[in-house]
Amino acid sequence: MALRACGLIIFRRCHTPKVDNSTIEFLLLQASYGIHHWTPPKGHVDPGENDLETALRETQEEAGIEAGQLTIIEGFRKELNYVVRKEPKTVIYWLAEVKDYNVEIHLSQEHQAYRWLGLDEACQLAHFEDMKKALQEGHQFLCSTVA
Repeated sequence: MALRACGLIIFRRCHTPKVDNSTIEFLLLQASYGIHHWTPPKGHVDPGENDLETALRETQEEAGIEAGQLTIIEGFRKELNYVVRKEPKTVIYWLAEVKDYNVEIHLSQEHQAYRWLGLDEACQLAHFEDMKKALQEGHQFLCSTVA
């Protein structure tokens, strides 16, 4: 059975009089271990939790952003499947917008840095192709829906 993890692709956008989706910025966290990869907050599902509860808990633990500070975007759910240390892993992401553009980020010991990045920069930092694709699909979804 595959390891299961869940997380949120967190974004913010500067609301301007005209809709400009280039103002969408994604939050990426840099791991403080291994190859120091950059990803959105995510983590393993604890017993008794559903997937979305896991994503919200991990976001609070890893970035200090609480559920009440976020709006989950309906209609987007991305599942990634890959192998870690010879074990299959499934990660499920939802899109979530911070309610406060200037929300404070408080990193856990699992991460050493964070950055808010536009799509191109986020994809450059995202080491794994499936993560890049998830960011691109999330951006495309946001650009195709009414703000």
